[in-house]
Amino acid sequence: MAKTKPVINVAFVGHVDHGKSTTIGHLMFLAGNLTQQKLDKLKLEAQAHGKPGFEFAYYMDRFKEERERGVTIDLSYEKLITQKYEVTIIDAPGHRDFIKNMITGASQADSAFLVVAAGQGAGVQPQTKEHVWLLKTMGVNDVCVLINKMDTVGYKEEEYEKIKKDVSAVLVQAGYKPAEMNFIPCSGFKNDNLKEKGNLKWYKGPTVLEQFDNFKLPEKPTNLPLRMPIQDAYEIKGIGTVPVGKIETGVMKPGQKIIILPGRTGRGIEGEIKTIEMHHESLSMAEPGDNVGVNLRGIGKKDVARGDVICDAAKPPKVVEEFTAQIAVISHPTVIAKGYTPVFHIHTAQVPCQFIELLEVQRGGEKIASPDFLKNGDVAKVRIKPIGNLVLETQAVNPHMSRFAIRDAGATVAAGVCIDLKAKV
Repeated sequence: MAKTKPVINVAFVGHVDHGKSTTIGHLMFLAGNLTQQKLDKLKLEAQAHGKPGFEFAYYMDRFKEERERGVTIDLSYEKLITQKYEVTIIDAPGHRDFIKNMITGASQADSAFLVVAAGQGAGVQPQTKEHVWLLKTMGVNDVCVLINKMDTVGYKEEEYEKIKKDVSAVLVQAGYKPAEMNFIPCSGFKNDNLKEKGNLKWYKGPTVLEQFDNFKLPEKPTNLPLRMPIQDAYEIKGIGTVPVGKIETGVMKPGQKIIILPGRTGRGIEGEIKTIEMHHESLSMAEPGDNVGVNLRGIGKKDVARGDVICDAAKPPKVVEEFTAQIAVISHPTVIAKGYTPVFHIHTAQVPCQFIELLEVQRGGEKIASPDFLKNGDVAKVRIKPIGNLVLETQAVNPHMSRFAIRDAGATVAAGVCIDLKAKV
């Protein structure tokens, strides 16, 4: 079936317990995707787990552990049809233990709602800052801030203004322009400003549902070669191996010759696209931004894994020996020196990489060559060696395959972009 409206991927990100899953669940109820009968069942289940009020969140958090703990662990996807778009909503976990799933969610998004709760223990939190940096690193430039749980502060405009000011300071640090962004007050649980203004008559901007159509459709990089980082691969009875992921660049068609890199050997494995599916519908062509499942000819489940990339066989990228990157150090407990080997999150891959040379740093307005160390707030040029096989491209060749986040001991320490690379021979 042909797509009738353009597809846009919108992630909901933000600190744990700030109401992301509840807001999405309520939007799904308003859109008719969640029936009253199903909602009543979820309400009973939430009460049974001692979590009254979690019924909307339960619609998105389907795993037993998510429901018992009351936190989103994995990514979940929902389809929402608006006036303008077919929206794929990505509900990303806020809890710091599951940040790698949040990074995958950010890497698949075209736009995002940053959810920040009002009220007690709310406002800007550690994960709020981390998620802002990750969105910027992953190239998500179209962001709207949802100031949620306004019902807990009596819908007061001064509470909204205070949080708006605090969040704006974080956004500016990461390189966003808050003056060009919408800040929407809402109550995901009570339904204020999701579809109707409700108790927020003083607010003059769009509702949450209207904001989906305010997001700009990203230009599709169809002129670049096919690149689809694999998020997961399934073995489906009677069909075969089906990798899933978001197409970053290029066009995918049945019958197309592909190579999966780096694969288990680092030399790639060749195959052919048999069929492409999105939301259980077969496609004759898929484009950048489409989250698809792909049935491959000539490739088995043991040949592919998360972090591999489906590429155009005629124009494959390089498996990297080492690369030069521009990085911003966000939050390291001490300092970064030569020899440091954290985990790099690049598209859907997670690969340990070693800092082999600190080339230069921008610090306090001056440029220092060959610094001894890097500290928080530094913007630096560094040489990196992957410990393992990694597919990466430079910002000049393919910006969509050049960005990464650096994580260590459960936190994002830096974010950056590849500016030069040396390929493995």
